[in-house]
Amino acid sequence: MSNKLTGPVRITATTQAMSVFCEVPQAAPVAVFKLSQDFNNDQFPNKVNLGVGAYRTDEGKPWVLPVVKKVEKIIVHDDRLNHEYLPILGLPEFRSSASKIALGDDSSAIQENRVGAVQCLGGTGALKMGAEFLRRFYNGNNNTKTPVYVSAPTWENHNAVFANAGFEDVRPYKYWDAENRGLDLAGFLGDLETCPEHSIFVLHACAHNPTGTDPTHEQWKMIAEIMMRRKLFVFFDSAYQGFASGSLDKDAWAIRYFVSMGFEMFCAQSFSKNFGLYNERVGNLTIVARNADNLKRVLSQMEKIVRTTWSNPPSQGARIVAITLNTPELFAEWKDNVKTMADRVLLMRAQLKAKLQALGTPGTWDHITEQIGMFSFTGLNPKQVEYMVKEKHIYLMASGRINMCGVTTRNINYIAESIHETVTRVQ
Repeated sequence: MSNKLTGPVRITATTQAMSVFCEVPQAAPVAVFKLSQDFNNDQFPNKVNLGVGAYRTDEGKPWVLPVVKKVEKIIVHDDRLNHEYLPILGLPEFRSSASKIALGDDSSAIQENRVGAVQCLGGTGALKMGAEFLRRFYNGNNNTKTPVYVSAPTWENHNAVFANAGFEDVRPYKYWDAENRGLDLAGFLGDLETCPEHSIFVLHACAHNPTGTDPTHEQWKMIAEIMMRRKLFVFFDSAYQGFASGSLDKDAWAIRYFVSMGFEMFCAQSFSKNFGLYNERVGNLTIVARNADNLKRVLSQMEKIVRTTWSNPPSQGARIVAITLNTPELFAEWKDNVKTMADRVLLMRAQLKAKLQALGTPGTWDHITEQIGMFSFTGLNPKQVEYMVKEKHIYLMASGRINMCGVTTRNINYIAESIHETVTRVQ
């Protein structure tokens, strides 16, 4: 008796309900990408996108840095290059040069061979690698209950990265003073004084996201003194070096000061903004250890974590950064490109503030120029944000954060007039 193949099984409502995925809940969309989707679907001719964190020219277009175009051509015509695997920790010349621009040419930590790095998938990947390591090895093994402090407010991914790495206690520390639209220094210092010893603090190196408000040098010194005295762990997130002020050195001041004070620390670096390499996912985790032996053991464990995460990093973006940073004329050109972006943002800040003041818009708007970097925390409340989106077709985050790169000479009058109308009509 021969077996016969049966026909295709019909999918019915009953069999469909039996799916192993039928209990999977629908996740909420990522807010910033949902905002961009809503913007793209809007047919209003004067719509403005002030949401997504990416640089735009004064024409509202993405900008491929001229130096990046030049280096891409160099890579294409270099017959020595191939597509073999990189080392697990990444391209050596990328890692060393990335750490060098963060810590400075004259860093004693580098000279003492106690600085190492891991090439990561963007700044998020660098935070992820650091979080995974700290959860396993910080202050003992498998420390899921060690408190991790992130600023209130902060970039939304900070909370998720540490929670997903296994930390059970991710807390806010005071940062934004909504009434005065500036840094809540007293609250910040108070949380540093009262938190458990050995807590982990995620600090924004410059151009705080989302507020654009940074501590002054003197305030950073106060923060460092308490953190050293209370044995707190420093984890810097440096996503905007050079992009914030136009100066690599100025934007890295806090990082370098903490290193000079003798901290062991991590620093997650992103090259999305300052190189415009958003989709290349170029990141670096710089590790400053007490000595070379500690560093060697840390990196050995980092290799194990990388191996089970992405196994091996991509080369293209890292090569672009490495070639640029290690070639004097290209390095100089890159710094000029970065300053071009920073200067345009600073100009838009000054002009937007001036236009709001000229309109007599209620409230103070000094914070627009006192803040720095890509983002400005406008102070608009959720009802006012809703009005801006629905009535004026200006898309911004619910927190009131706007991307200053989305402000151009073509739309700045419309944005200022819309803010004025919103603040006047909606309380």
